[in-house]
Amino acid sequence: RRELRSRMELLIMETQAEVCRALAALDPGASFAVDSWERKEGGGGISCVLQDGEVFEKAGVNVSVVSGLLSEEAARQMRSRGKSLKAKDGKLPFCAMGVSSVIHPKNPHVPTMHFNYRYFEIEEADGTKQWWFGGGTDLTPTYLNEEDAVHFHKTLKEACDKHDLKLYPKYKKWCDDYFYIKHRGERRGIGGIFFDDMDSPSKEEVFQFVKSCAKAVVPCYIPIVKKHCHDSFTPEEKLWQQLRRGRYVEFNLVYDRGTKFGLLTPGSRIESILMSLPLTARWEYMHNPPESSKEAEILEVLRNPKDWVH
Repeated sequence: RRELRSRMELLIMETQAEVCRALAALDPGASFAVDSWERKEGGGGISCVLQDGEVFEKAGVNVSVVSGLLSEEAARQMRSRGKSLKAKDGKLPFCAMGVSSVIHPKNPHVPTMHFNYRYFEIEEADGTKQWWFGGGTDLTPTYLNEEDAVHFHKTLKEACDKHDLKLYPKYKKWCDDYFYIKHRGERRGIGGIFFDDMDSPSKEEVFQFVKSCAKAVVPCYIPIVKKHCHDSFTPEEKLWQQLRRGRYVEFNLVYDRGTKFGLLTPGSRIESILMSLPLTARWEYMHNPPESSKEAEILEVLRNPKDWVH
């Protein structure tokens, strides 16, 4: 239990349970399908997915702890980010663990939310271990509500500020840059925080930072769901939600690093990797919302990210 790997494993399990309990309390008529799986190459995980509830159309909270040998494609992807990985006989033993969630609500006035916190360890040819943490939490509203955006960002900023005042602005910008749909010229949502390859100042300090971020998930999001889950909406607003979800799918399948890593890892569980995709989405040819509309308002923020906390 004193080893950091064990403590991280405990943290991701606790986070999964905490988030599932909070979601189930808001959607009591629905239930999570709990699916334990094993990976023959090493490790496994637990997927908890709620579908077709009154509040949530699809909400998944997954944990996985896997180990084995890194595939050549995955190693190439890491080297492209500047990792110098020295393999022994072409082999790189690794251990990866994390908790990942995507929540797609039914009501278009409740935003989609995603979070992921993970730990990675690789053993190189000489026996030395490279380790790093990554993760983040971000919000994807269909319609812009400034009060919600400020609450979401302020809660994440408070979690970051406990550790270093420089972290929130740095990781907020990283989030805006990472969740960028290049072929559309817009962000996936209104951001939050995102970081990767975090391996300093020390393993313990980074773990405590990740723990603070994981503990901020419920307070940054659940109050927004409670506030809007019974809002009335029109068929036109539901249609706009479906179109925005199409963008969510485009980002996840074309750019998302976690999806790519999962698809490149032998023995990975495809159902869990693609859990992030919404139950329903829509692509209309050449759809453009009218100028000065509520739909155009959110597009403006997605094209030009805002500072929500100052």
